[in-house]
Amino acid sequence: MESARRFGDRFEAGRYLGEELRQRGYAAGAGVIVLALPRGGVPVGYEVARALHAPLDLFIVRKVGVPGHEELAMGAIASGGVKVVNEDVLDTLRLPRAMFEVVARKELQELERREREYRGNGSRPDLAGKTVILVDDGLATGSTMLAAVRAVRLAGAERIVVAVPVAANETCDAFRPEVDDVICAITPEPFYAVGVWYEDFSQTSDQEVRELLARASEELSHAGAG
Repeated sequence: MESARRFGDRFEAGRYLGEELRQRGYAAGAGVIVLALPRGGVPVGYEVARALHAPLDLFIVRKVGVPGHEELAMGAIASGGVKVVNEDVLDTLRLPRAMFEVVARKELQELERREREYRGNGSRPDLAGKTVILVDDGLATGSTMLAAVRAVRLAGAERIVVAVPVAANETCDAFRPEVDDVICAITPEPFYAVGVWYEDFSQTSDQEVRELLARASEELSHAGAG
């Protein structure tokens, strides 16, 4: 794996990651589905799905941040009612479990809003027996991705792959016992933060998420028709 580089934007990162996955033999014929974590993971997942000729969908996860320090995760929640608590953060900061529950309830409202925003009346994809590739724009603590992994396992996925363009090396390694495969395209040292490794790390909008999902679906149906 390459140790240090910067991506122009999430699309470039997705193309790079898609090539890594393709070289490892992942393709739609193997019952693969790409699930992107909104919002930043969606441009990455769009390019990965294109590279693999695989369907793209979403898996919605919300970080549960420490009040006043929201980037520091106490844990995360995911579609399907899954909660992951970062006990180390609670213990280190001497935070009560009740604080996690209060913030988690607020984040659940946003998770449900995004489900409605992106899916409308559509249903979540059937993951039973599938190889699920979970994609985000990077991994720092990994708490949101861990919530996704556990939720996808509950949904009956046969194989789970975590794939990101950039990650902290220790976080990448921590996922290896949790899933069937982990692809972290670059693991720079020192890591600092995900956004450092992108020239353009501007926020992805809800509209962009909807447009990319629609475009991916249209392109896949055209490829099938061809």
